[in-house]
Amino acid sequence: MTRRLLITIILMLIPALLHSQEGYREVTASGAHKLTLTVDAPRRLGGSEASKVAHETAEALQFDMVLAGPFTVTAPPATAAATGIRPGEFDFAPWRGAGVDLLVKSGYTVAGNAMTMEFRLYNVTQGKEILAKRYSGRPGDVRRIAHTFSDDIMEALTGQRGPFTGKIAFVSTRSGAKAIFLMDYDGHNVQQLTKNRSINLNPDFSPNGKEIIFTSYRQGNPDLFRRELFSGAEARISSYRGINATGAWSPDGKSIALTLSKDGNSEIYTISRDGKNARRLTNTSAIEVSPAWSPDGRKIVFVSDRLGKPQIFIMNADGSGIRRLTTSGSYNVSPRWSPKGDRIVYCRQEGGFQVYAINPDGSNDTRLTNEGSNEHPRWSPDGRFITFSSTRGGPEGIYVMRADGSGQTRVSQGKAKDSHPTWSPRW
Repeated sequence: MTRRLLITIILMLIPALLHSQEGYREVTASGAHKLTLTVDAPRRLGGSEASKVAHETAEALQFDMVLAGPFTVTAPPATAAATGIRPGEFDFAPWRGAGVDLLVKSGYTVAGNAMTMEFRLYNVTQGKEILAKRYSGRPGDVRRIAHTFSDDIMEALTGQRGPFTGKIAFVSTRSGAKAIFLMDYDGHNVQQLTKNRSINLNPDFSPNGKEIIFTSYRQGNPDLFRRELFSGAEARISSYRGINATGAWSPDGKSIALTLSKDGNSEIYTISRDGKNARRLTNTSAIEVSPAWSPDGRKIVFVSDRLGKPQIFIMNADGSGIRRLTTSGSYNVSPRWSPKGDRIVYCRQEGGFQVYAINPDGSNDTRLTNEGSNEHPRWSPDGRFITFSSTRGGPEGIYVMRADGSGQTRVSQGKAKDSHPTWSPRW
């Protein structure tokens, strides 16, 4: 898909809206003044009319910017004329009069199965262009192209690229059995990956985003499989007797941490990416599951009931230096380290489950969800957002939210049960 996205205009930055480049980065700070951003209706720049392209462009950009959070996203003012998108082709006055700080304009040219899209971000207050990009592709690429520009906007305004071109792999019953599916992070372009009519669980993306690992009962035992996303090739990489589950890639992609029960009770092991070189990290009579690596690969967070009830623990990647992380709540599970290394998200049972986040030193333990039962939290690759599953409002579905718990939004569609989401690295 990315091979068809030909970036022909490189990133262009001008002095920041708040008088310095640091001013841009401040828009994501807690308590900072939110800038008002507006997404104008996409214009036809040439070729044939393509209302679907215009609609999906505006829809994708709007969804991304609302979730992003640093902005108050408003509708275009009625006084703004339907004019061009390039500098000098429109008047800033109506936008400035409506209190708009940032303006996104876009246009498209569709000729047969070829499409060119042009995007521009403006500082309305200064009447200047911040960013301009042009992409080439096909009409079917429109949402991905729009998400790509949203990523560019985040980089221009915060110094860090957005995660909006990412995918979410998840488990769904929409095909009957529990199968692994893939979708855009906003719920569009759903495709089924596994079709083995068995139970498939706990997908996890490789660091390069080209593979996933997951547990499947396709051969009777809960074995760990690796699947190449583009070719569809699958290999069974761990098939010890008992469970081979909750696999998690190491940051360098060379190792996988997982839970094995081959020696009796469930323990944490590491294996190489081909399933060889099994190494046991924990050795107790307790049940220990759900390992996840720190972003530097030096530590692993996991769940253990060695104190009677499941709690979150941290150890060195070689199994040494085990310490307890969570001290509140009697049932804490499903930990995941943030890409920035500063927070660990997990679930606590309080009737149903609620999502919490905590610092690696055990401080700032914060509840993020309140409605329904919420499980399987996973970070976006930039650490700004979290995806999770929730039973609020009916069947379990996939949600996204900002890292502070705000902006909780359902993205999966339909009446099937969707769970176990994981957000891909940038593609």
